[in-house]
Amino acid sequence: MFKGSFVALVTPFLADGSVDFDRLRQLCEWHIEQGTDGLVVLGTTGESSTMTHEEDEDVVRCALEVVAGRIPVIAGAGSNCTQTALEKSLAYEKLGVDGLLLITPYYNKANARGMIEHFRVIADQVHTPIIMYNVPGRTGCNLPVACVEELSKHKNIVALKEASGNISYAAQVARYISDDFALFSGNDDMIVPMMSLGGAGVISVFANICPKQCHDMVQAWLDGDIQAARDMQLKYLDLINALFIEVNPIPVKEAMNLMGLHVGGYRLPLCPMEDKNREALKAALRVLEDA
Repeated sequence: MFKGSFVALVTPFLADGSVDFDRLRQLCEWHIEQGTDGLVVLGTTGESSTMTHEEDEDVVRCALEVVAGRIPVIAGAGSNCTQTALEKSLAYEKLGVDGLLLITPYYNKANARGMIEHFRVIADQVHTPIIMYNVPGRTGCNLPVACVEELSKHKNIVALKEASGNISYAAQVARYISDDFALFSGNDDMIVPMMSLGGAGVISVFANICPKQCHDMVQAWLDGDIQAARDMQLKYLDLINALFIEVNPIPVKEAMNLMGLHVGGYRLPLCPMEDKNREALKAALRVLEDA
């Protein structure tokens, strides 16, 4: 079972827009050194929606080579086309990933039965553990609670990344947590609240710039130090909010570049953030000066 602070890793780009694999290798190694419990590549934060299938596979291959089994590597294999998601899942499984992150089928906005069949068809044909991903702000659809209840019973579906921002919904799906099914926060401003409902950790944007702090927050809760976990959640709340002052991953990549992590720019339609928002992000980053 996956547990802890998993980073939703950015994909670094060179000036010509190609993937910066040297920087990717450095980031993977840095996260291991900083205590990150697992890597999630090709998620929303990784800009996979603007990358080719060949680039996707190269990123997965690169991460696996660097990590070499030291921590889990989970690959985003989701699509609004079930067949495409299946093909990507099988390809990443062949490469040796430890888990697959599958988003709800966006744009199509399937009904409840379609949602269940989308995940079931993939889960029936792969052997790699699957984390479902609910993020209605991105997809335009919410994974119904009844669907979570049914899918949580599938032997190959092991977790839900919940990023609706709705604590009431999170509480409802938390009822299906078991030894075989975990709940992860997909919102950095709700890590501790989600863990109070039984969550196993977070798949985090914040961890791209503060891997140790994010790990320590989650670990404090898991160790029973509720006060320390709560204090860290509140200490970094303004910075976490600043990372979403524009659409993700624009602010987090900007923050990483300001910190000297050199992850490059974006692929259209994403572009550099507005000056006023950049200044707000710089101000929020000052909390790290005494970290």
